[in-house]
Amino acid sequence: MWPAALTRLLKRRLVYIVFISLIFTYLLVKLVNQKHHLRLLKIKDFSVHRTKPLIWRTLQEHLLTDEPSNRTNPPDITCRNSLQGKELLVDDRGFVCNREHILQNGCCNVELPETLYYTCETCNNSSHCCSIYEYCVSCCLHPEKRPLLELALQAVNGRQLTVFAQVLDQFELCLVKCRTNSHSVEHENRYRDGKVQYCYGPTEAHESQKEVLGIPA
Repeated sequence: MWPAALTRLLKRRLVYIVFISLIFTYLLVKLVNQKHHLRLLKIKDFSVHRTKPLIWRTLQEHLLTDEPSNRTNPPDITCRNSLQGKELLVDDRGFVCNREHILQNGCCNVELPETLYYTCETCNNSSHCCSIYEYCVSCCLHPEKRPLLELALQAVNGRQLTVFAQVLDQFELCLVKCRTNSHSVEHENRYRDGKVQYCYGPTEAHESQKEVLGIPA
């Protein structure tokens, strides 16, 4: 008799388990759909407006001689620089130098032959991407890069709009644009191009990154 009772009990439990599983699956699917719907609403309604015009560089203001022997370090200026490089730094005038050649005012020592100016070394002219971050920023800072950067800004969408709307001038724009971001990787763990991963030109997020960034496919 007890085997029959055990069988009935197991059947009842199986029915309960199936019933609870169906309810759980329904709630899970509903939750996922709701989150997806909310994300689409956020993307659709997402709007960021710049409160101040971006300050662009001009050839008249920032085009100096390429010859170190003809350059001097102005005593009355201060510079912002990229800060993070272990070996190289780039200042807001477009000079790249070794970290030990940064002056107390934050500027590169322009009188040294090792200091480069608006350099595009390691950069690909077609993809507008570079293998060294500081060279990417320096190349990006050249006044002639403005049309390309304006195209890059037009291509920005999703959550990155907030970041780019806050940059004040071309130097800050280049610091952000050249920094490795999700446009440089695929599947969050591999560079799309391991040799030139710092880009100052227009880029598009890899398919694997669009959902992460909140960009509609």
